[in-house]
Amino acid sequence: IVYADDSRFEFIMLPRNVGKRKAQIAAISRSSGDLILNVDSDTTLASDVVSKLSQKMRDPAVGAVMGQLVASNQSDSWLTRLIDMEYWLACNEERAAQGRFGAVMCCCGPCAMYRRSAFVLLLDQYETQLYRGKPSDFGEDRHLTILMLSAGFRTEYVPSAIAATVVPDGLAAYLRQQLRWARSTFRDTLLGLHLLRGMNWYLTLDVVGQNAGPLLLALSVLAGLAQFALTGSVPWWTIGTIGSLTLIRCGVAAYRARQLRFLGFSLHTLMNVFLLLPVKA
Repeated sequence: IVYADDSRFEFIMLPRNVGKRKAQIAAISRSSGDLILNVDSDTTLASDVVSKLSQKMRDPAVGAVMGQLVASNQSDSWLTRLIDMEYWLACNEERAAQGRFGAVMCCCGPCAMYRRSAFVLLLDQYETQLYRGKPSDFGEDRHLTILMLSAGFRTEYVPSAIAATVVPDGLAAYLRQQLRWARSTFRDTLLGLHLLRGMNWYLTLDVVGQNAGPLLLALSVLAGLAQFALTGSVPWWTIGTIGSLTLIRCGVAAYRARQLRFLGFSLHTLMNVFLLLPVKA
């Protein structure tokens, strides 16, 4: 270990793999600073990430803040390139919009900073979360963010704090990741519904869109398949509507990012229809 002899660092060696959540709790229980930076083992931070995130945390009303995620292995395959664009959209559309109202709904695990005093107060709730009667082993970042919001803190997004993380380069790993995220989104959305009453109306619209959008897409696909099976006619209206909305979204992203590659994100709709929706269902 490079910093083994550096007195500024303390390394905690657990006797066995207890999962990310319990490892976090072990480290936080031994910490003493004002801020906690959570970084995944496969994530590389830009040199100014800590200073940019901590600058946002100068506001005592802010309990958590996240940086922008990019795929460090984006050039490996068509899938990693697609995921890199997916991350850009998730950060610079979804999180950026939520951040305008001080309520980023998920400060992503690969790069997130927390106020230690707030985290310590939430440790018991964080550690004892159950899923189907058993201790939860997924969705730590979203659950912790919801707990921060429930405690009255703001959660923010800093787009200039860049963190590069390794993304799945195979479909099987990607589908498993998406299934975990879908379960976490649904579970913790229900947990945070009570927060929406005191927030801007946009955040209610955002939550409804995130959860109802996939359902509407699935219903549209099923209706199209039923039309084809029962009448033998191609559901051109359904295909055209989904295709048009996809091109509009990708076109807006390409304009905002000043990168034509985002037009290729249209492929993600096909993955949604033929891979992600069946798996999540």
